[in-house]
Amino acid sequence: MKRTWWIRFALAATLLAVVVLSLRTPTVTATGVPDYRFGVVEAYAAPAAATALGAGWTRVTFEWSRIQPNSLDEWNVVPISDQVLASELAQGRQVTGLLITTPGWATDLEIGPGVPQGLYLPADDPNNTWATFVRTIVARYAGRINHWTVWNEPEIPPGSPDMTWGGSIEDFIQLLRVAYTVAKETNPNAVIHMAAVTHWHDEHWFGKFIDALVADPNGAANNYYFDVATLHLYHEPEKIYDITAHYYRLIHDRGIYKPFWIAETNAYLSRVSPEEQAFFIVQAFSLEIAAGAQRIAVYKMADTETDIAADPEPFGLVQMDGSRRPAFTAYQVATTYLSGFRGGSWERRDEISVVAIDRGARTTTVVWARTPEPQTAMIAARTTRALLVDVWGAAYYVYPERGYYYLDLPGANCAQGCQMGGAPFMLVEDASLNADTAPPPSSPTVPPVENTTSDVTPGPDASPTPTPDPNAFPTPTPTFTPTPTPTPTNTPTPTPTNTPTPTDAPTPTSTPTNTPTNTPTSTPTNTPTSTPTPVPLPRSDVPLSRPWLIVGVLVAAMGTTALVTNHRGHTRATRD
Repeated sequence: MKRTWWIRFALAATLLAVVVLSLRTPTVTATGVPDYRFGVVEAYAAPAAATALGAGWTRVTFEWSRIQPNSLDEWNVVPISDQVLASELAQGRQVTGLLITTPGWATDLEIGPGVPQGLYLPADDPNNTWATFVRTIVARYAGRINHWTVWNEPEIPPGSPDMTWGGSIEDFIQLLRVAYTVAKETNPNAVIHMAAVTHWHDEHWFGKFIDALVADPNGAANNYYFDVATLHLYHEPEKIYDITAHYYRLIHDRGIYKPFWIAETNAYLSRVSPEEQAFFIVQAFSLEIAAGAQRIAVYKMADTETDIAADPEPFGLVQMDGSRRPAFTAYQVATTYLSGFRGGSWERRDEISVVAIDRGARTTTVVWARTPEPQTAMIAARTTRALLVDVWGAAYYVYPERGYYYLDLPGANCAQGCQMGGAPFMLVEDASLNADTAPPPSSPTVPPVENTTSDVTPGPDASPTPTPDPNAFPTPTPTFTPTPTPTPTNTPTPTPTNTPTPTDAPTPTSTPTNTPTNTPTSTPTNTPTSTPTPVPLPRSDVPLSRPWLIVGVLVAAMGTTALVTNHRGHTRATRD
């Protein structure tokens, strides 16, 4: 009889342990570099945290005025030493350089602030101070830094404390022309990035710049003097999508096809809570991919003392005391389950947002409420189960009911307008984006916003001649279907420094469907070669809405086992 009770006790303890373990909520952490296309600005400010974050690329700002403050004969190693640069590369992070800030001795004040002396002289003339500087720095870092961004936010007007360029658009094109020519001659693997624009300071600047490039009789023959277009877009994920799509349409309408990098993105903590900043990361990353961004970077890795003076409140992923903000975890989660992206589409934009990310053999669907009221999303299933992941990395398997997943979504904080949605969820399926599904629920107000992608993948060290790398992930170059979308409200979107109140962002209407012909491509360097995969963290193999099934099954199993044990004990006693 004692043996029977011991068996019952052991069985009950085992089953109880199964229940407890099945109800655990694990969290996700990045391991290594999940995808070289996700980065963070100034990773070297907190290198160990950047590695834990899983950042695949970073940016270093090279201020000419600090490197050669008094003459061409100087060379101060700022802001990064060779040892720190080597450490960044050893961690698998690709490093890009930003060239900016003309020193006083080299400035042509008759033209305007920032404009170098001798800019219109031949590039091999030693009096062309800009050409000499670019040649020197590109040669010094060739092979270690091959990506160079020429200037930063040149559209910021005079009078703003953040203004760095006082010349005309034609002067800026000459700056870009000289840098492109000299860099390519010095390092054939050099990739030149157009200076990032913020859109909000002057929403017409980029269009005027592109028109001037098209008018240059030598522009087309010289790849229009840049390989990558760059944007700095902040705070409201949906506006970021609209602006990125607008700029894609703008250059495609003029027959120019370039990959876009969103080199800075984030949300000010002076306008959102730390939790909403985490929501922003997941929402913005998915929409930026759907809009066609080839790479994305968060500004920035860590707070510094100067951030307090420059911005309303520091908003880096790591605080000055070394602690990590919630957005740090959200970045890890987003890059884990968006890694290997090939493109995406914004499928619903009504009471809820549904963004489907194509990851080849996998699909990640990102969902959130766009209203202050909670919503229930009905997502057509592509396969028989999915991993449901929240912004903090808690993950468990869910199963469709009659072909659909049903997700309860928290409402958004709309006290000051719905600047971003509520807490997002990611539904990860081991099925391709075009897998058969049940008919999706129709949107009551807005048709789907679609985005198709090409099969050509620019690698991290792109060159103007297309040489597709078969081992790299395809990179989106979207073709947008004409679709009405809500016009952005007149809400300012911040940059890393103070930003004047902007006007409404234009809403894209149509874009030609031409296939890019001059997208730079080459083989990645200093990046992992293994294909990242999602981290399955099942909490339970039973849908969250059916927890009673676990208890019911276990109780039935305990009862059946007890009956069998009693029957065996009774039989043995009878035989004895």
